Amino acid sequence: MELTRRDALAALAGGGIAVGSVGALAWDRLDEMDDADAADEKSSSVPTGETLVALAEAVYPSAVENVGEFVETYVVGRASARPEYERGVVETAALVEEYAAEWFGAPVSELSREDRDELLRQMGVETADPIPDGRPAQRVRYYVVNELQYALYTSPTGGKLVGIENPQGHAGGTDSYRRGPKR
Repeated sequence: MELTRRDALAALAGGGIAVGSVGALAWDRLDEMDDADAADEKSSSVPTGETLVALAEAVYPSAVENVGEFVETYVVGRASARPEYERGVVETAALVEEYAAEWFGAPVSELSREDRDELLRQMGVETADPIPDGRPAQRVRYYVVNELQYALYTSPTGGKLVGIENPQGHAGGTDSYRRGPKR
């Protein structure tokens, strides 16, 4: 199933985020924040966007295509609405990159899908509670895994993967409530 920017915008709208036009300018801003952080403290030289897309490819089912464009649109929309969220995403992505470099000797984007999954499991993300200012695994769960899963499953295309034809916040009219999911 191919995700689109429209899916990302639908997921943002479902979450109450008003989105006008989101694009590469804001995505580049996340990477500029990386550069500023690198000057201030030990930080990853890998752009946040690359890290998030690579992690989404590990978190999302293998049937999902066009992950990069979808993640970019969703994350930029969320970040533009909440500066504290934007800072948390950048810091958390850098943290994951540090773990990847230490444990696997490579940036997240260069790891195989299986190694990315293993990285998250070794960090303890699978069982961590999502807490934005908690331990590393808790922050990764909050800023990365839960956000990416929420984006996917509240989008029309992602909802179809789990049999939700009309996710909350996605217009479908009364017809969609009168018939069961397509099988």
